[in-house]
Amino acid sequence: MSYTSVREMLNACKANGKPLYEVILESDLAESGLSRAASEAEMRRLWAVMCQTSADYRACDRSMSGFAGGDAAKMEAAAAGGVLLSGSYLSEVMAEALKTAECNACMKRIVAAPTAGSCGVLPAVLLPLYRAGVCDEDAVCRALFVAAGFGQVVAARATLAGAEGGCQAEVGAASAMAAAALVDLRGGTAEACAEAFAMALTNLEGLVCDPVAGLVELPCIKRNVIGAVNAVSAADMAMAGIVGHIPADEVIDAVAEVGAAMSKDLRETGIGGLAGTPTGQKIREIVTMGQQ
Repeated sequence: MSYTSVREMLNACKANGKPLYEVILESDLAESGLSRAASEAEMRRLWAVMCQTSADYRACDRSMSGFAGGDAAKMEAAAAGGVLLSGSYLSEVMAEALKTAECNACMKRIVAAPTAGSCGVLPAVLLPLYRAGVCDEDAVCRALFVAAGFGQVVAARATLAGAEGGCQAEVGAASAMAAAALVDLRGGTAEACAEAFAMALTNLEGLVCDPVAGLVELPCIKRNVIGAVNAVSAADMAMAGIVGHIPADEVIDAVAEVGAAMSKDLRETGIGGLAGTPTGQKIREIVTMGQQ
């Protein structure tokens, strides 16, 4: 996709009188050379993988380290037992985020959306709505194109790599993409999609990448939950007409600036932050011993 700013995408919608997903799709077709049918088929394939990842989740599965697995089942059991504060949709969102992120840690097939470390966010907010019949596959795939368009702008203006910009670049971007997708799915305007994206990314600005023992497990899996719930709140705010006041492009630029200012210890090196705590160091020792 050729867009390097959210403002460009919004202007294209106004100039051509087309919905946001359409201008994003057309840009992708122009750049990739694919036919519309081929591009849409690929998005459907990615959605099918997201669905299958959730279906393939097993509560008994554990990662090689032994620190990841089983939490999604605990969330579902707690929801069924009526002990959670959140409603049915949010409890499903949290469980789905855990499922996909745990599957990633257990070396199962996932869709990097936009990265493996943030793979649980987008499917988490979409799967419960799809299963409830709130939206069909066509609507989901259109929303995924919207998410992809915003993700491309982040990649162009900042980064999607935790090693370069911290977790704000991974879970932060995924959350913002999911927020925009949700607004589109609920019939919101292109401007509302941009507001949801900006607010979601703003909320996670400055989030460091500090994987314990260098694994994409602690705290990465639970951060997928936060990213998904944040996306829902930002989408709801945007649908309510609330604005974040800082334009999406400026938020992205701020994230790039913050990422560049971060210590290397807080950019996926497994040195600082939670990875550097006494417990984090003990876990590293356990994992290292297990690998020998």
